[in-house]
Amino acid sequence: MVAQPVLAQPVPRGADLWAGDGGVTPFYRWTGAAPSLPGMMLRTETLPAELSLAGAGRAERILYSATNWLDARAIETVSGAVFFPKGAPPVGGWPVIAWAHGTTGVADVCAPSFNPRSLRDQQYLSAWLEAGYAVVATDYAGLGAPGPHPYLQSRSEGIAVLDSVRAVLKAYPGLLANKVVTMGQSQGSGAAIAAAWLAPTYAPELKIKGTVATGLVAHTNNTGGAPQEAIPSLYTDRDAGGNAAYEILYFLGTARSVDPKGVRAEDYISEAGWPLLEKAQTTCMGGLRAFARDIALPVDKLYKRPIDALEAKADALSDFPDVKIPTPVFVGTGLADSDAQTVSQYNFVSAMCAAGNTVEWRYYPRATHASAVMRSRADSPAFVEKVLHDKPVANLCPSLVPPGPLQDPED
Repeated sequence: MVAQPVLAQPVPRGADLWAGDGGVTPFYRWTGAAPSLPGMMLRTETLPAELSLAGAGRAERILYSATNWLDARAIETVSGAVFFPKGAPPVGGWPVIAWAHGTTGVADVCAPSFNPRSLRDQQYLSAWLEAGYAVVATDYAGLGAPGPHPYLQSRSEGIAVLDSVRAVLKAYPGLLANKVVTMGQSQGSGAAIAAAWLAPTYAPELKIKGTVATGLVAHTNNTGGAPQEAIPSLYTDRDAGGNAAYEILYFLGTARSVDPKGVRAEDYISEAGWPLLEKAQTTCMGGLRAFARDIALPVDKLYKRPIDALEAKADALSDFPDVKIPTPVFVGTGLADSDAQTVSQYNFVSAMCAAGNTVEWRYYPRATHASAVMRSRADSPAFVEKVLHDKPVANLCPSLVPPGPLQDPED
């Protein structure tokens, strides 16, 4: 019999044992009357200076209401942050960048609004603030606020993005304009595209002007006959030791979030995988990858039974049912990106092109999953400026070509 792991922090009464709940401040736990509508600001507080951005004149942590992705009649709470540029707002308010972050983990303590942002994200977001854009940055459901984090579930993440915009537009009248660009990296790239995809039916009052996505993580089987390249093995050998960290997040977030009460970790995770399962309850991505490397657990040893059926159900929900995006999309791909495979990124862009979307795709030689973010700023500011002013952008679909072999990263 496999011993039950001892959690490193107490789990709140009634909480999901494997949702990574706890460890955050009381701000993240809403104890007032249950919100009846999505997109309502529940409370705000000044963000500590060390969690702000150099380009921000004002920064606040936010808690707002959002629709539950599995039950449109249920409302949940989601946390995040909002950053305002320095100086006075222009007439009508600052345009809004709705930022969707990359993978941090599944535990509450991994919420970006609870931690200093990476140096890369600080530089990237500060550059947009300095250019005169406000930034609202959702944590997504289940990060910070209670409950499982539906990792890579595009509908959940897209809803979280849209309801964060709804909330700040209502909470800060005169400061923000209803002129929105959804923007994201890695996990957040799919969230940003999902927000644009959902907006016409879920939040038609929001004026989504376009989307910027880097390190694209998104998938659809509805390719519309678009050219597709064979995708190699999911896990490359560039980080063989850390692959199990991604897999435990997939199990806990992508797969288990479909039915958190019915899918028990103890029914699937092997004895060798229990330490990693427990670690994911309190540890964010950097530490989780380091731990996975230390224990050198192969991905195929994480489970004690096949998860094919569970995986099929989860992926059916995470995949885009179609890729008809009503507003222009900018995609930046690093050709040395071994985390979000370059071929997979090409396939999704190819499907978007076949669906008739306007896509400005850019390849960045020798750029990695991380470095492509800043490299893309050679092109994305012009794209954003154009879409915000309803000017045509370059549709580069006719010139789309496969990315070729994975390149070596830049020095």
